[in-house]
Amino acid sequence: MAETRAYRDLKESCLSMNGISKEEIDQHYGILYKGYVNKLNEIRQKMETVDYAAANQSYSDLRALKTEEVFCLNGSKLHEWYFDNLGGKGGEAHGRIRELIERDFGSYEKFVTEFKATGLAVRGWVVLAYDLDDEKLHIYGQDAHNVGVPWGAYPLLILDVYEHAYGIDYGVKRAPYIEAFMNNLDWDEVNQRLAKYHI
Repeated sequence: MAETRAYRDLKESCLSMNGISKEEIDQHYGILYKGYVNKLNEIRQKMETVDYAAANQSYSDLRALKTEEVFCLNGSKLHEWYFDNLGGKGGEAHGRIRELIERDFGSYEKFVTEFKATGLAVRGWVVLAYDLDDEKLHIYGQDAHNVGVPWGAYPLLILDVYEHAYGIDYGVKRAPYIEAFMNNLDWDEVNQRLAKYHI
């Protein structure tokens, strides 16, 4: 039987943020995110009957399903983490994440500068991740859900910079959206992610 993914509940606080409207969230969460979950479940259902004997690296149904499974799975996960780290009071990072940011970026201000600039430089996602190999924080940019972040990097803070994340509120102006994102961060959520890995 095919494994299915359930929707992650949206935090109530995400519907009353400053600078990111309820309409933007309704479209983003209710249509786009749920669409990734639905498509992932459809792909997994089709994999139940795929012809393994026809597998081919140029083209085969299995190749297409495997490639798009990762795209839709990452689209689901990244959106879940994105919405989970929103709905807070913003402000500066605190607790363990603040300690690691200052250790690995030199200062909180340097981290913020790099994080925001990366949001202007990439097409899809900005991910603050903890690398399990070098045991340091890194800011990675992704142009697509399934491209850009190294294996062994645990995502802690997720920023969606695709146009669908801000187009209703800001049109094509990404910079003010990134400011609004920073002002609505839930740093407690980020610290809880760190705590899962005893970092």
